[in-house]
Amino acid sequence: MDTAATEFTFRDAVDTDVDALVALIESAYRGDASRAGWTTEADILQGQRTDPDGVLAVIKAPDSRLLTVEQQGRIVACCQLEHRGDHAYFGMFAVSPAVQGGGLGRTVMAEAERQARENWGVTEMHMTVISVREDLIAWYERRGYRRTGRMTPFPYGDERFGIPQRDDLRFELLVKELV
Repeated sequence: MDTAATEFTFRDAVDTDVDALVALIESAYRGDASRAGWTTEADILQGQRTDPDGVLAVIKAPDSRLLTVEQQGRIVACCQLEHRGDHAYFGMFAVSPAVQGGGLGRTVMAEAERQARENWGVTEMHMTVISVREDLIAWYERRGYRRTGRMTPFPYGDERFGIPQRDDLRFELLVKELV
């Protein structure tokens, strides 16, 4: 872990974190506030990215955890880890736009991979990314994830996932071997 990460505390989310986590995830991906960082989806999706029920479901789900990162008592990053047999799923990844670009995302991802490997003994990490997010996919590729070409449809009409601004959205599976 790099020295900049020493000021961060990792822990599992609890019920009382839900509102702060929803605000963090929304700020990283949607609306004008998200444009302060590079992870914004504001040009391809409007509406919500998640809601309190969705975040609470991740916290409460068996074989799932919502890894939360605090700095000076404030939640600044999070990611979902879910044990799915021989692999883990990595999702709900958000870093506050105020601290993006400083290496925290890399640190969170490395810690998530370490914990999945050590706690569950998995050999792969899987994630899905909206296929038109070329900059984000390239960032994951630089961290060892590979594109599989396996696509799943975007849930058009289900506003829990946002309001699409284009008609070519789908999810691509990315995979990384955890050795």
